[in-house]
Amino acid sequence: MDDATALYIGLISGTSADGIDAALVRFEQNQPQLVAALTHPWPAALRTRILAVAQDETRLDLDAYGRLDVAIGQCFAEATQRLLEHSGTPASAVRAVGSHGQTLRHRPHGEHPFTLQVGDPSVIAERCGIDVVADFRRADVAAGGQGAPLLPAVHAMLLSAAGKTRVVLNLGGIANITVLGADGRVFGFDTGPANGLMDAWCLRHRGEAFDRDGEFARSGTVDQSLLAALLADPYFALPPPKSTGREHFHLTWLDAHPRVATLAPADVQATLLEFSARSVAEAIERVAPDAVDVLACGGGVHNGMLMRRLADLLAPRTVESTASFGVDPDYLEATAFAWLARQRLLGLPGNLPTVTGARGPRVLGAIYPTSA
Repeated sequence: MDDATALYIGLISGTSADGIDAALVRFEQNQPQLVAALTHPWPAALRTRILAVAQDETRLDLDAYGRLDVAIGQCFAEATQRLLEHSGTPASAVRAVGSHGQTLRHRPHGEHPFTLQVGDPSVIAERCGIDVVADFRRADVAAGGQGAPLLPAVHAMLLSAAGKTRVVLNLGGIANITVLGADGRVFGFDTGPANGLMDAWCLRHRGEAFDRDGEFARSGTVDQSLLAALLADPYFALPPPKSTGREHFHLTWLDAHPRVATLAPADVQATLLEFSARSVAEAIERVAPDAVDVLACGGGVHNGMLMRRLADLLAPRTVESTASFGVDPDYLEATAFAWLARQRLLGLPGNLPTVTGARGPRVLGAIYPTSA
């Protein structure tokens, strides 16, 4: 297949596990161009199980792990098939699927650092008849890196501005920033929670998967004592490169703060929103004080209260969605995994050592060919 005319698909379910984002992408002069996209919902029971495992509330034996891996792979295959149908694209026109999978654990420190994403790529290849590239993070971890974030290379490609420092902020379950320096330097890291804790708290107390436009948080009052305790977590004092996930910032971690049990649920939600905004803003002030603007993507751009609070904290910088620059904020991550799949097939590196801390550039991902 001629790469100049080939299409790629990128798939990801982030730490919020709020759906599988699927993006159909073509490349023009090596630049990714979004052709079509959709979000495929998780079955409710499967999403509940994913979150329970990711937050260490449920432990899996090997049989349960194997079944979960295949069940998630089947959902990723369904997302691919829906995208093909939605866009009127035959499978034969797609060179490869880049599947991030679903992260269950991310432990890039210690004697045996690892990161674990599941969603059997062979199931996707078999059901869709398209080669799949997956397992993108482990090569970077093996090279001494964090394995995350992997989006900064695409952020730099699509959103750099000559002569000025800009920050790209991804507001998923976890927030991460990419600093695009005026001098051309690119670096970034996970700042801490974005939507993950707010979503989990909202689900517990309202039975809703997320706090629409921050309405639940708006009904409460920030508790300064709890906020100070949350911001005192040792993660925030660590220097980059660094990354984190739900295995650290989860409801059990939150419940361990005694103040939580004394507060109204709406006050906790208000405090969690302020916690997300403050931890992001303080990270940007610390590492990119000369940034002139902050471009946000990810599900958090739809939380108007969170975006307004970020704008207040980061003034006089402008804070706006990447949509203002022609980049769909909901599908930038999925687009990036289409790009990573292409990089793997071309034998080119996908990581940025200045971001992840790896010993050098690495070709990321493993190829799972279809038999078709």
